[in-house]
Amino acid sequence: MLVDGRGVPLSLVVTGANRHDVTQLELVLEEIVIERPKDIEQDLCADKAYEGQPALNTIISKGYIPHVKKRGEEIQEKKNNPTWRARRWVVEVSHSWFNRFRKILVRYEKLSDTYMALLHMAAAIIAYRKVGIIYG
Repeated sequence: MLVDGRGVPLSLVVTGANRHDVTQLELVLEEIVIERPKDIEQDLCADKAYEGQPALNTIISKGYIPHVKKRGEEIQEKKNNPTWRARRWVVEVSHSWFNRFRKILVRYEKLSDTYMALLHMAAAIIAYRKVGIIYG
């Protein structure tokens, strides 16, 4: 899953539980549902798993500026600058919002298309709720 700075889902990909996230990076970046602004530089924050050269090459080739940090680095920056906020943990908030939809918390659907439709519906509800907060 790829989210924006507020935790709103931008891309969802369903894979088997035994697949690592890094192997699906290119697919997740291709499945973004909105157009990216061309005049603004886009940052992509990720954890240590995306530190390898193939993942960094994929991030750069898609036009993003990679920000890949270890957990300890962010803790140290927080100690040095108390007003600094970690950026990559926004995705954890989005996971929490998805967990509130009991129908998708445990996957009972046999077809991946059905499960993907439920995920997209949940993502649309999450996006609608976040836009309501922003635009009143």
